[in-house]
Amino acid sequence: MKKILFMASESVPFIKTGGLADVVGSLPECFDKRYFDVRVMLPKYMCMHQDKKDMMQYVDHFYMEYNGKSEYVGILKAEYNHIQFYFIDDEYYFNGPTPYGDLRFDLEKFIFFDKAALSALPVIGFQPDIVHCHDWQTGLVPVYLKDSFRGGEFFANMKTVMTIHNLKFQGTWDVKTVKQLSGLPDYYFTSDKLEAYKDANMLKGGIVFADAITTVSATYAEEIKTDFYGEKLNGLLQARANDLRGIVNGIDYDEYDPSTDQFIVKKYNQKNFRKEKVKNKLALQEELGLDRDEKKMMIGIVSRLTGQKGFDLIAYVMDELCQDEVQIVVLGTGEEQYENMFRYFDWKYANKVSANIYYSEELSHKIYASCDAFLMPSLFEPCGLSQLMALRYGTVPIVRETGGLKDTVEPYNEYEGRGTGFSFVNYNAHEMLHAIRYAEQVYYDRKREWNKIVDRAMEADFSWDRSAAKYQEMYDWLVP
Repeated sequence: MKKILFMASESVPFIKTGGLADVVGSLPECFDKRYFDVRVMLPKYMCMHQDKKDMMQYVDHFYMEYNGKSEYVGILKAEYNHIQFYFIDDEYYFNGPTPYGDLRFDLEKFIFFDKAALSALPVIGFQPDIVHCHDWQTGLVPVYLKDSFRGGEFFANMKTVMTIHNLKFQGTWDVKTVKQLSGLPDYYFTSDKLEAYKDANMLKGGIVFADAITTVSATYAEEIKTDFYGEKLNGLLQARANDLRGIVNGIDYDEYDPSTDQFIVKKYNQKNFRKEKVKNKLALQEELGLDRDEKKMMIGIVSRLTGQKGFDLIAYVMDELCQDEVQIVVLGTGEEQYENMFRYFDWKYANKVSANIYYSEELSHKIYASCDAFLMPSLFEPCGLSQLMALRYGTVPIVRETGGLKDTVEPYNEYEGRGTGFSFVNYNAHEMLHAIRYAEQVYYDRKREWNKIVDRAMEADFSWDRSAAKYQEMYDWLVP
């Protein structure tokens, strides 16, 4: 049996700030238990909910030299969905109101976590064949395994995988500080290792020293080798191209299931969506104070309102779009300019636009279930989960062909009768508007064709099982 340890800064159900937590929490339970023993190691944050802390049992503790002093390291464990989770406890480092805050302190905290997590393995008696590291917070784990943890039998044969969830975040700080905190010798702080543009870069360290590198979609794996998407690490990623693969994330098909969803007014499935799905639309129109009209095309947006997500394109053509026979429902928070842009259009076109500038799990499910189409015009999107949820609910995605959006949404082809959504290629507002209007035209003039698109969308499989099979393949390649 292969032993795998996921190391990450967050995971559902214990702590979540973004999609990383979904991956780390959902993926381990999808592996074939006969061949893989997958466990997870996280920091024990003070800000975790009390009911989550109550699940944990004390295992052991020890003291570790760190940053010039002897630091307490506690180990706790909890089982959730048949997966063993371990937690590294230290009140000084993990006591903030949120998992992340000040980058300088985050750096010190996660270097401590990387060292403490590896040091804890002999104590708990778990010797993984592969340590699977997620994002920059665990970037020093592959480095330590080649350095201070290399001696002795316990760590000798451990392999590492580095998964990049979003290349924009790299964990960079000045070399002197990182050298002092990590205790790594000068040897590691050169341009072919940890140093990048005169700073130390934790993610770069992980990419250089990991045995395999993955990212969260095949297209993103190609994109990050280019100047535009490579965030200054494209040269390194080209050099490691043979060890880099893209594996699309999944979503939890039990949690996102229109036939059992507790949050929606009318449950439906692939067989009866033609009659039942629209009842959710009428209920949502009523709830949000939009014109009640089951025939009117409703477009949903559930997102962080940031530049990365393409909101400058939407801002540019929003007035034009509001002249069309559509309703637009927005949910999310983010940059002030985009929050205010949607508030303004909500005021100007009150019966057509509903801006919900907050976050609600319940409303997000209602939007996925009620809308006819779902808009995601991202500038870059490593994987994207919203389009997968939209497909699952038969809400036709309209996306820009980048990263995971390109890999998961097949553009509609009217001549071959194929496709699960609509897409456009260039980052251009009118090209986006053209794609939306093409979707409107099919929706209004060729309803049977539209329903076939919905049918194919609901048939697509982006459950975690599919992703897990690809990870298993990679683990088998790493440790035959």
